[in-house]
Amino acid sequence: MTVYGQICELIQKRKVHMTLIDPASQDISRSTEIAVEAERAGTDFIMIGGSTSIDMKTMDETIESIKKETRKPVIIFPGSSSMISRHADAIYFMSLLNSRNPNFIIGHQVKAAPYLKKMGVETIPMGYLVFDPGMTVGKVGEADLIDNNKEDCAVAYSLAAQMMGMKLIYLEAGSGAPVTVNPNIVKAVKSQVSVPLIVGGGIRTRENASLIARSGADVVVTGTIVEKAGKVYDALMPIIQEIKSVR
Repeated sequence: MTVYGQICELIQKRKVHMTLIDPASQDISRSTEIAVEAERAGTDFIMIGGSTSIDMKTMDETIESIKKETRKPVIIFPGSSSMISRHADAIYFMSLLNSRNPNFIIGHQVKAAPYLKKMGVETIPMGYLVFDPGMTVGKVGEADLIDNNKEDCAVAYSLAAQMMGMKLIYLEAGSGAPVTVNPNIVKAVKSQVSVPLIVGGGIRTRENASLIARSGADVVVTGTIVEKAGKVYDALMPIIQEIKSVR
């Protein structure tokens, strides 16, 4: 079964948790340790990537190490065309729809496409939307940040993404954001689209995670918390349990 098929099958049963690991934030051994602890805590998928430029060698070595120690599917969360790897199970072929720079909408995708074809990596088309405050990804991606109170704008972007054939929609507040995407926006978008909805950024407590999941997110992503936690399992386990308890 494809990774996308696994995601769709799982969300028919319950909410899904994904752990985001940025290889630029720590060395390979620590990235691998985080993945191992996240798997033990119950995460469903491991995402590798971030908003800074990471070379292919680092991506290869990090993903290869993680896959030796864990059994969860590894999905690339790319910030540029250099962030690809033949060792990954899939890659979000994502378009930052509210960027002012066409490179983040289609340019990097054009550069990466021939290499991904040769590698045989599963590509999952995804509409990626960055909300205020945006943090690093908003700056690097040159995003016209979506107001965290403008439900109509978020719904319009999300519907456009679905109508263009994108299989996932990702609402992002930015890694390390002081607030999450507004739960009312999550609810509004979910009521209008039929493809799986992913939400990330600013989610660091079980209360945050529960609210986002109950608002309609099919998949909840946590990242910064695992980089800062001394004990990844202890930090993640309550959050993941809360997400999976939401019906």
